[in-house]
Amino acid sequence: MDERTLAFINLHAVLGGLAKLCELDGGCHRLIAGKKIAIGITVKGGPEGTIRFENGVCTVTPGVDKCDIKLPFGSCKKFNGLIDGTVTPIPSKGFTKIPFLLGEFTKLTDKLTEYLRPEPEKLEDEQFFTVSTTIMFHLILDAIVQIGNEDKVGRASASYIVNGDVRMAIQGGPEGYIHARDHVLTAVHSPCEHPTSMMVFASMRDARDLFDGKVNGVVCVGSGKVRMGGMISMVDNVNRILDRVSMYLA
Repeated sequence: MDERTLAFINLHAVLGGLAKLCELDGGCHRLIAGKKIAIGITVKGGPEGTIRFENGVCTVTPGVDKCDIKLPFGSCKKFNGLIDGTVTPIPSKGFTKIPFLLGEFTKLTDKLTEYLRPEPEKLEDEQFFTVSTTIMFHLILDAIVQIGNEDKVGRASASYIVNGDVRMAIQGGPEGYIHARDHVLTAVHSPCEHPTSMMVFASMRDARDLFDGKVNGVVCVGSGKVRMGGMISMVDNVNRILDRVSMYLA
């Protein structure tokens, strides 16, 4: 596992999950309603981006030029320590905004953790299960892209992916696609109009079992729980990258 790749996943996929969290969880939406604040994160030798909260909506954008709070990290390992709770960041800008970091932002990240690493009994609640699985779906979409672009093994798989769009969806649930251009991948969190290939889960339960590592992807295809179509070589190489997601998100 590469610390630099993990840093890209933690910023764009894990913290990127705050966007769907604020969209799908009413309490989180209300928590940032009326707020307008941007948290910039810059990692030496790694990623940088800004988490923006405005009128109940959260977005993650490239760059840190227009942030209210700036959190610098001297290495990818230190930034990854923020995510696993072993490192406390010190802002280089926006000291007056620290109450937001310690208050609303911490509550949001705690809630995100609750959805991503839920207690088993929580998943018995259908609404919680749906929100949790939807957030996880979009997080995995972003993680596939970061691994395909940054991880040595992932880049090898991405080098075989031709230009086009790989639709990923859960029947009756969330969907998005991976756009490939010159072997560089981009995650798009909206329906794909003209997919080159596709990978569709039969149900939320089937997708969740695969995400949680309870079933094997090959078995899912054989049993019809995952449907593939179009240029199968694209899906095959995306699946190779997907196999590495669990290693980074374990």
